[in-house]
Amino acid sequence: MAEHLAVRVQPGASRDEIVGWQGAALRVRVSAPPQDGRANAAVARLLAAALGVAPSTVELVRGAGGRDKMYRFRTLDVTAARARLGAPAAVDRGAR
Repeated sequence: MAEHLAVRVQPGASRDEIVGWQGAALRVRVSAPPQDGRANAAVARLLAAALGVAPSTVELVRGAGGRDKMYRFRTLDVTAARARLGAPAAVDRGAR
């Protein structure tokens, strides 16, 4: 079971939104600039709102200075978080 949620962030966007899944990573856009942790805080608020949890329970684990980040949720299992966010089912790569 995965412990962290991989998130790919586009800061400085025109609006805050969850774009969808790119492989195992959730793609999000936030309007906040990537300065002084503002984009990281905006991502935490966006994830919290989408998951129905308090923003204080969303913790940035890795990637504070980059676009690729890892988040942990104190009150929610990551598997449940992925399900709430509409993660795609595992793809059988052998099927064509």
